[in-house]
Amino acid sequence: MIINLQTQITPTGDLVIPISQSDALPDQLAAVAQRLNLPASVLQRDFSADASEVLPIYDTEGQRTYLLGLGKEPQAISWLRSFRKLFFSQKNKLSAQVGIDLSGFDAAAIEAAVLGVLGGSYDLRLYKTDKTDTSAFFSDAGQLTLYLPASQHPNAQDAVTRAEAMGQTQREMLDLMNAPANYKTPQTLADWALNSGRQYGYDVRVLDKTELERQGLGALLSVSQGSDVPPVLIVAEYKPEGVDAVHTLGLVGKGVTFDTGGVSIKSSANMHLMKSDMGGAAAVLGTLEVAAKLKLPIHLIGIVPSTENSTDGRSTKPGDVITSYSGKTIEIIDTDAEGRVILADGLGYLLRHFRPDVVIDLATLTGSVIAALGYHAAGLFTQNDELAVQLAEAGNRTGERLWRMPLWDDYKEDIKSDVADVKNFSGKPLAGSISAAKFLESFTENHPAWAHLDIAGMAFADTEFGTQKNATGFGIRLLIDYIHNMA
Repeated sequence: MIINLQTQITPTGDLVIPISQSDALPDQLAAVAQRLNLPASVLQRDFSADASEVLPIYDTEGQRTYLLGLGKEPQAISWLRSFRKLFFSQKNKLSAQVGIDLSGFDAAAIEAAVLGVLGGSYDLRLYKTDKTDTSAFFSDAGQLTLYLPASQHPNAQDAVTRAEAMGQTQREMLDLMNAPANYKTPQTLADWALNSGRQYGYDVRVLDKTELERQGLGALLSVSQGSDVPPVLIVAEYKPEGVDAVHTLGLVGKGVTFDTGGVSIKSSANMHLMKSDMGGAAAVLGTLEVAAKLKLPIHLIGIVPSTENSTDGRSTKPGDVITSYSGKTIEIIDTDAEGRVILADGLGYLLRHFRPDVVIDLATLTGSVIAALGYHAAGLFTQNDELAVQLAEAGNRTGERLWRMPLWDDYKEDIKSDVADVKNFSGKPLAGSISAAKFLESFTENHPAWAHLDIAGMAFADTEFGTQKNATGFGIRLLIDYIHNMA
């Protein structure tokens, strides 16, 4: 699909007119009605501009105009979701050429709108054998035309460039997250990262099981013991060329490609969704690639400890004591609290080998954060007030929202062990996401700018793409926005 910008509205295919819900709505609909040679009362009666509301209108020659509602005071996420839903639901009906009338909006909305359009092309039917239908619009010959004033074209072109870079990477992350365990192993993530690094010019190294054993990443190795699939540690590093004195950001993402819970096995009801337990890894890998594509002025390190958490006679057992890469010992109370265990080695490796100004880890870590926040925000844990504000603002701008949770030392009691330096689970049916964050904090070497994002409720969700929960790609837009403002 080709995207271009024009000033004069001369649609040769379908036209989309986005409209926000405001006091000016009757006048806006009257103006649209005049353009379409319709009575204003018809549009004013049938269209209220609710978020994602669609009213298709046909002219005498069969050309379609879609009125697309954005709701009240639409933010970036409103634009993205409304456009994604429209283009996904209509993708096999759209003409090969589609225009969007953005003449009444600021160029700032363009990135989200284009991301929504590109997102509408996603196909969850990864392994179906009867995928015969094709979309003319989303083919190589398809064309998207954005109509807006010439004065906005430079900013609009930048927004389109960002959206295209991010949209392609996000679709690949959705494919990885939605892939089942027999199609996705830790090595699959490693191969993706290696290919991406070669294509976009950043360094990727993969530590295999032998190297993990040699270097002593005991926490990651302990989680992998029950699986025949070997673990890896992915180390990716992007450095901008010709830019001095840039900030260094270290990212660590949980990459459990399937989680049975180990010996502390999960119930079978929703275990099939545990292919999603590498949402943190997807956010980190996706952010590295997008940053490299856009040549952002940031020194970026991504660490992904990746493994399956399975069970057999070799599995780590509750009560076992293991030694992490940092040298700290961990008493394993619950083998289903494995994400924090592998992140301990990821954080330890990052801090020993790099000196990042800021450290952020992301993980689909606890069901407790879903109990606290539902499916509308990820949990944000940090002792750094400035970092908390910066991340929360990025979340508000992108719609990938965060809510700050306490990280008081009162919760240290929950990770005290009688026999080891720390234990991985409190055993209490409360404050689970907080005690998990306190566990991770003990492996940060008191870094002054560390944040933990528990994205368990946000990485896999109900969407228009399927009938059960599927990947969202949460975290990439959030982190790229944070990097833009950090840089």
